[in-house]
Amino acid sequence: MGLLIACFVIACGVVLIGWGMTAAITGDDGVDRPDEIENLSPVENAKQAFQQEQVVVDLEFGYEAVLVIDGIELPTERLGEFGGDLSPDSAGQQISTPPTAIFDPGNAILSFRPTEGAPIESFEPGRHQAQVIFWKTDEGRKSASSYRWSFNVV
Repeated sequence: MGLLIACFVIACGVVLIGWGMTAAITGDDGVDRPDEIENLSPVENAKQAFQQEQVVVDLEFGYEAVLVIDGIELPTERLGEFGGDLSPDSAGQQISTPPTAIFDPGNAILSFRPTEGAPIESFEPGRHQAQVIFWKTDEGRKSASSYRWSFNVV
């Protein structure tokens, strides 16, 4: 009788382990993110982002977006449309990216890195709120949707 009970307990344990492995939610499966957003960085509820952490939103092709961080809508420049100094006097000098969010329409990637002169020069330690407002390029911003997430800076 004792052997039968021991076998039953072991069988129940094996079944519970199998059920736990198939029912576990890991990675992006536990996030209810719109299908139009393929990836984010820092991820939702990140615990250890850095003060100069780059915020990146990878959208499906055919979408555009703007970033709002801690209530500040960041100005956005499109890659390839930089309006910096390209005069002959600046020849041979490295062109720096503007202190804004950068949108790469070829890859549908929106990114922002806090830097000197930007609306956000660094992330203070603590919790930060981010929002991406996105829309189909051919429909314009009037048809925009949005997604919010947060991350913690150490």
